[in-house]
Parts: sequence; C-alpha cells; structure tokens
Amino acid sequence: MVETGHFALVLAFVLALVQFAVPLAGARLRDERMMAVAEPVAITGFALTALSFAALVMAYVQSDFSVLNVYENSHSGKPLIFKITGTWGNHEGSMLLWVLILTFFGALVAFFGRNLPATLRANVLAVQGLVGAAFLLFLLATSNPFTRIPNPPLEGRDLNPILQDIGLAVHPPLLYLGYVGFSICFSFAAAALIEGRIDAAWARWVRPWTLAAWLFLTGGIAMGSYWAYYELGWGGFWFWDPVENASFLPWLTGTALLHSAIVMEKRSALKIWTILLSILTFSMSLLGTFLVRSGVLTSVHAFATDPTRGVFILAILVMFIGGSLALFAWRAQALTPGGLFQPVSREGALVLNNLFLTTAAATVLIGTLYPLLVEALTGDKISVGAPFFNMTFVPLVLPLLAIVPFGPLLAWKRADLAGVSQRLMAAFGGALLVTAAAFVVSDAASVFSALGVGLAAWLVLGAATDIALKAGIGKVRAGIALKRLAGLPLSAFGTALAHAGLGLTVLGIVAVTSFQVERFETMRPGDTLDIGAYSLRFEALRPFQGPNYTEDRGHFTWLDGDRELGEIVSAKRVYTARQFPTTEAGIATRGLSQMYVSLGDADSEGGIVVRAWWWPLVTLIWIGGLVMMAGGAVSLFDRRLRVGAPSRRARPPKAAEAAAG
Repeated sequence: MVETGHFALVLAFVLALVQFAVPLAGARLRDERMMAVAEPVAITGFALTALSFAALVMAYVQSDFSVLNVYENSHSGKPLIFKITGTWGNHEGSMLLWVLILTFFGALVAFFGRNLPATLRANVLAVQGLVGAAFLLFLLATSNPFTRIPNPPLEGRDLNPILQDIGLAVHPPLLYLGYVGFSICFSFAAAALIEGRIDAAWARWVRPWTLAAWLFLTGGIAMGSYWAYYELGWGGFWFWDPVENASFLPWLTGTALLHSAIVMEKRSALKIWTILLSILTFSMSLLGTFLVRSGVLTSVHAFATDPTRGVFILAILVMFIGGSLALFAWRAQALTPGGLFQPVSREGALVLNNLFLTTAAATVLIGTLYPLLVEALTGDKISVGAPFFNMTFVPLVLPLLAIVPFGPLLAWKRADLAGVSQRLMAAFGGALLVTAAAFVVSDAASVFSALGVGLAAWLVLGAATDIALKAGIGKVRAGIALKRLAGLPLSAFGTALAHAGLGLTVLGIVAVTSFQVERFETMRPGDTLDIGAYSLRFEALRPFQGPNYTEDRGHFTWLDGDRELGEIVSAKRVYTARQFPTTEAGIATRGLSQMYVSLGDADSEGGIVVRAWWWPLVTLIWIGGLVMMAGGAVSLFDRRLRVGAPSRRARPPKAAEAAAG
C-alpha cells in the first residue's frame, strides 16, 4: 500500500504537467479537443492524490514503522484518533494534505465549471495544474512521505505532544481549505491575464470561490486561536506569533478581495484591482507556507525543516508571485477598468474598506518580516511583539469597524450619506447606551474599554438595522414585513451575519483585554485563591496514567461565595516516548465567560504554582468566528452565486426564421 501511495503521487505529478501544458496549448490554438483534456485529467489527478493520502493514513493507523514519516511522528500506544490526525501533524503529511486540497479544488472547477467559456476553463485548470505540479515535485524531491527505513524499528518516536489534541483534526484541514482555496482565485486571475480580458463569466465565478476560501480560512484561524488558548496553557487567544500572522495575512487581503469582487459582480468595476488582490491573496498564502516550512521562524506552529526545503519553496514563491505580477504588469493596461462611481456610494465604501484592509495587512507583513530581514543583513536577532502590532494595526482597524454598518445601506453609484446616517440613528443610539452602561459597570475604569464595547454593539445593531430596513420592519404591517424578510436574498442575511459576527468577536476581545482578572500564587491543599468575584480552593494533586502519558492532576473547587460551582482539573503531563512535558489547562465555562487554571512547578514542601484567569465573555471571540462562517455559508447558498456563468439559449423557431429572413 505504501508503494502504491508513492506511485500514485508520481502519476499525479505527471498528470499535473499534462493538465498544465495541453489545455494551455489548446486555448492558444483554439483546439477544443486539447482544451477538453483538462477536465478528466484534473479529476483523475485528485483521485490519485486521494489514493496517496489514504495510503499514508493507512500506514499511520497500522503503525507501519518501516515508513520513516510514521516512525518519526507516531507511536503504537497513541489513541487511534491521534494516529489519524497525526498524518498531517508533520511536514511531509501536511504538505500531502495541502496538495490533496489543491487537486480537490481543481477537480471542483473541472466538475462544476462546464458552463464556463472553454478557453477560460482551460486556462484556469492549466494554471491550477502548474501550481499542483510545483508542489508535487516539492513533495517527491524533498519531502517524500513514503520513504522506507531498511531496518524498521519496533516502536515509533511519537507525535509532538502539543499536537496530540482533537483540535488538530479540525484546525489544519480548515486552514488549508482557506489557504489553498485562494489558489482558484489566483488561477482565474492568471487566466484572465493570459487571455487579456475579463468577462461576465469571470466575474460570476470568482466571488463564490473567494467566499468559500474566506469561510474556511476564518474557521481555521478561529480554531487555531482556540487550540492555542486551551492547549498551550499560556492564557491567551492571540500572541502575534509570526506563524499566526502568516495565516492572518491572507485573511486580511482575502476579505478585501471578497468585497472587491462584490463591486465587480454588481457594477463591473474594480476589475484590475480585483485581479491584483487575487494574486496578492494567494501570494500571502504561499508566503505563509514558506515561513512555516523553511525553518526561518521559531514557533510552536512551525515545522523544523532543513534549508533545502526552504530554498525549494522560496523558488516556488518567486516563480508564482514574480511571474503573476510580471504578467499583471504586462496585461493590466489592456484590461478595461470597469464602471465609474461617486466617492459617496457603496462602491466608494468598499474601496475605502479595501484601503484599510490592505494597509493593515502591510503593517502585519512588515512586523513579521522585519526581524528576518535584520537578521539576514546584520546577524542581529530582534523581536517584534504585541506592542508594535497594537500601535500600528489597531488604529487602522478602528475606523474600518466604525464605517462597516454604512456600507450595506449605501446605494450603488451615488448615495446620500446624510440619509443613511439618519437610518442608522437608532443603532447609533443603542450603541451609545451600551457604551454608557459599560462605563458605569466597569466603574469608569477605562473610557477606551467602554468605547470598544460600544463599537461592538454598533456593528451588531448596524447589521440588524440593515435587515430591518430591507424588510420594512416598523414601516409596514407585520405580515408584509415578514413576507419581505422571507423574500430577501440569502446574501443579505449572509452579510448581516458576517458583520454581526465581527461585532461579537470585537466584544469578546475588548472584554478579555480590559476586564480580565489574573492571579499567580503558590498553593497547597486546602488553600483558597480569590479571583474576581469567585474563588478557587485547591483540593489535591493526584497522579493519573494515560494511554501514552502520565500526569499529575490538580483538583480545584470553583466557588461563588460559599456555593460550589463545580470542579476544575488542571494537569502537568509527561509523554513517555519523548519525555516531553506539557501543561493541560483546566477550563470551566459559566455563561459566555470562563475560569482558566494552569499549573506551574511544584516545590519541595508540597505546594504548586497556580496561575488562574477569569476571562469575561471570552467565548464570544470564537462564537463570533462561527457566526462569520455561518454568514459566508448562507451567502454561498444564494441562488445568484450558484447559477454559474450565463449560457446561450437557442432562439425559438419563429425568431430564427425572422432572423434568417
């Protein structure tokens, strides 16, 4: 089975070359038979890659330690779920998953894109084939997951313990579906540049692919944030880690691309800008892949790899980013810019949105790459942490959040800003009341914190106002309003959900950063630790034997005055195969808030260091992410995004006779 998986990977590489060369030549020569090769080859390439991935999963499930990748990242005592998820918990396996998703998206275009113009479909699949061929070659040449060990050992070295978590089953696949999903947008952009024109089919198809990739990337980032929060035991949801930033960059540019694609679909404007954003977004995905796998960064998220892999990925990076930007520079003047509009319009608001998002992405990119440049040029090692990002990123995001509710209410081409402001007065009044209430409840501790809570309320109430106005709630009878509400396009609900989810996430971030309570103390059995309005009583430290680890569990009773709210269990764990220690945080949820307990080192007198946090409304950070994902999913089900490109219909016989006559 292992050799079958390896051979399938080789065949997939050969087919990827065919998928690139033959349809591209066919589009150039207008040869329909050559262009038609793209579809079956793309689908077969995906099937072969899936077979290869299944072979690697089987090797992990069977603990086949004759495979070097399995030996280095698995153990016979590991639970089955972690054997499966461990398939992509390493460099080689995760790259195979990356390529599997890439070929999957290519197969989707081949299957669902049959109503696209033949040349556009052929060029898109050709570009997708070239991307696939590059990464398949990278796998086979430097990162072969099927390398055998001549004298197989009896036991494996086990997976990195911090990756032995159920979050690994969700986070990487979601993240890669987002990362790699933007390759389709890139392929469409490159195809448009190759042809030198953008038509209705291009505009109709780019937006749903962008929306799907954005949806998955949002979920991947949210899941990764929650995984780091509960698994690492550091007590935080975002650390501005360089690898976290690497996933955040394509999300920022992808969000800009999504809004730009809306303008392009509705008004046939911003065509050149949309193509450039398609290139830049996938370029950010490739940059993230390079940072994670090149070894230039030290991070809990990064894979330690040898320099040859980094050089290979860098070559891929230069080829696709440099090549696509050169193609853009060559063809951009030949592309028509699209429709015109006034600055005060929905198009203008979306352009402003794009400017803020791309500038914010630039600040994150500079903060991430600057230490690497300094080290490469001078040899000095510096770090850029949260203070830099808070001082540069946050001031750019705040005005963007403030204008979000205006966008959906502005008219296309020309809008009345004063009229829109009047329609948002109720939402603004509600946000002011929430701000005042937050100021009073927080004992006037921070004006900025209260304003942050008010800004979150402004986003949620603005989204609700958008739906209410479109349904005529408050202006027409309830029955008519309900009919209008039911008749609204799904994309309207999707937009409102996405903006409301953003507001919930902002509320969670503001509440955690402004109102959290942290305590740090050495405790012994029977000791009590006050934290906010609650307290923790340390009961005992007891040993526990897991399937492939041992741990000391600290048992705490959570108290609200004299009333017991429940037990919280935190642990210090050691994985026996690698003798790798980890901290397993104890987390208890009450409402939307959480009590978080992490254990430190024990002393010789029977005490142990305890670090505890009270995180108010912290779950809203990830609930908001889920609501944003729901908004994207609802929009994808909008009929207008599922129709595809318009197709020609045969004229009725009478019309045909009249035309002939």
